[in-house]
Amino acid sequence: MFQKKEKMNIDFSKMNGLIPAIVQDAVSGKVLMQGYMNEEALEKTKESGMVTFFSRSKNRLWTKGETSGNFLELVSIAGDCDGDSILVKANPRGPVCHTGSDTCWDEENSSKTGFIDQLRAIIKDRKNNPSDKSYTASLFAKGINKVAQKVGEEAVEIVIEAKDDNKELFLGEAADLLFHYLVLLEAKGYELDEVMEVLIERHSKKS
Repeated sequence: MFQKKEKMNIDFSKMNGLIPAIVQDAVSGKVLMQGYMNEEALEKTKESGMVTFFSRSKNRLWTKGETSGNFLELVSIAGDCDGDSILVKANPRGPVCHTGSDTCWDEENSSKTGFIDQLRAIIKDRKNNPSDKSYTASLFAKGINKVAQKVGEEAVEIVIEAKDDNKELFLGEAADLLFHYLVLLEAKGYELDEVMEVLIERHSKKS
């Protein structure tokens, strides 16, 4: 859900009242499209939660999806260092391009792995700002041994499910294992990027 922030310092005078707006999938990180916003389009985007542009061909505000139903639900919005372009992160509800493609560059946008970074941020927040209602915070409160034990339990459960042929149960256990593994990394004070660096180094040695 979009959280309103302080007013951005955007200079609309540089391009006769219009600035480029790059739209990025909030989960996959894929660049979806580029449009243009004037000050009114920017305010409507923030107020409605649906990404809205100024259409130069129609000479009016245009909310993406107003005809097709393929809206872009706003997640975050930020101006660049010079205040003359905008980066919009959004959740697309259907194909973005008028051609029916996922993106305006005819790229597939199906990966959901970018959500891992969002999940990592949530886990870190639960550690730094614990709540009695949070399962994740309760794991941190029980200490590293309990967290490591949970990872071991989930690893055993996914091995058991791997021997059967129930996709739903297997994926459920896989999700549990991945989640608790990320919690363990945070409990140890390590970043997933450090694990990636090990894998990258191993791969480069084999190449």
